[in-house]
Amino acid sequence: MLRDNYIDINKLVKNKKILKLFKVVENHGGALRFVGGAVRDTLAGLEGFDLDLATDLSPDELVEACEDNGLKTIPLGIKYGTVGVMIDDKVLEVTSLRKDISTDGRHAEVEFTTDWETDAGRRDLTINAVYADEKGNVFDYYNGIDDLEKGIVRFIGNPSQRIKEDYLRILRFFRFYSIFAKTPIDKKALAACKENSEGLQELSMERIRDELFKILVTPRAAETIKIMADNEIVSYILPVPKDENIECLEFLDKQINQEKLPKNALARLFILFNPDEAFANNLAVRMKFSKKQKQDFIDLARISVPLRDFEVERCLKRIIYTYGKDFARNKLMIAQALQKQILPDFQHILNFILNFETPKFPLRGQDIINVGIREQQHIGHILRNLEEIWIESGFTLSKQDLLERLQQLKIA
Repeated sequence: MLRDNYIDINKLVKNKKILKLFKVVENHGGALRFVGGAVRDTLAGLEGFDLDLATDLSPDELVEACEDNGLKTIPLGIKYGTVGVMIDDKVLEVTSLRKDISTDGRHAEVEFTTDWETDAGRRDLTINAVYADEKGNVFDYYNGIDDLEKGIVRFIGNPSQRIKEDYLRILRFFRFYSIFAKTPIDKKALAACKENSEGLQELSMERIRDELFKILVTPRAAETIKIMADNEIVSYILPVPKDENIECLEFLDKQINQEKLPKNALARLFILFNPDEAFANNLAVRMKFSKKQKQDFIDLARISVPLRDFEVERCLKRIIYTYGKDFARNKLMIAQALQKQILPDFQHILNFILNFETPKFPLRGQDIINVGIREQQHIGHILRNLEEIWIESGFTLSKQDLLERLQQLKIA
């Protein structure tokens, strides 16, 4: 259970000021440990994680300890035991040890405890129930380290019971399976996920959407989505993607270096369904996209761009200028995936999109008025015509060049 000096604390903590909090808690009669994703990801050699901490002090005791030592706190979720502690203008989340009194599949009624193993037992997966102190000592109550090393993703205790405590754990299981699994999917866990999948209907669509987006950007998203589709995990909520579309996503991930592949969940969702404009709108509404997400998703369906256009610089510049870099990048990924064709100069094209400095059209309405055209209904039409001429020139025509064209148009 206890592994002395098992983690290099320098890999876990970049800002050493955080370690001051451990002494603050200790002086107040408590203990503080890193927990969950930060410990798991450090053990797996990953970077860029958020730090979460747990303490055997109650929220009130933690606030008192911090205030006595000049540390500002924020009541992020006192009811559930989470206190935010300000370190260098950043909020560090610290949660008191808890045990569940009752759950309804969405929320839990909790009671604070001082027992670390009890707190670990209410977590979802063995790999997420590992703690570490400021010295690098690791506390592993459910063999999470062994499971992580072997690539086994499984629930703590009874899978069905863990899921019924929060149905979102179904989707979390598949997300962590996609990231960490090295073995076939745990049969008991899969059976429990399938058996309880109807419970996802009790969750808000926002929670489901956010977790699905996280799954879509994992290393083995296509394989994981296929398992979910075959077992009808989200069929109560969303259409089941076709096998051929899942294969398109898998093709994309296999053909393009993962480190160089822009991971955009919206684009990858599009690949899974390849919707027309009406279906894209339906999905966006059903999944409660933000206004921008909805418009971006519908645009991907509405605007058709031949894959060959990305290989012609003049056409590519037009795409970027007209629809933006995000659209161009996402449409490039989608077109390649759906056609199962990776362009020979894909990386060059992608770099071009990312580094292209979008030019600014040099004319304004006042410029048209200044040459004697004052009819409001004509000004917009003339500007659009001149802008099209400017685009066709490869954005090379100057303001003066365009005004001369305007004079020619007037003469004509």
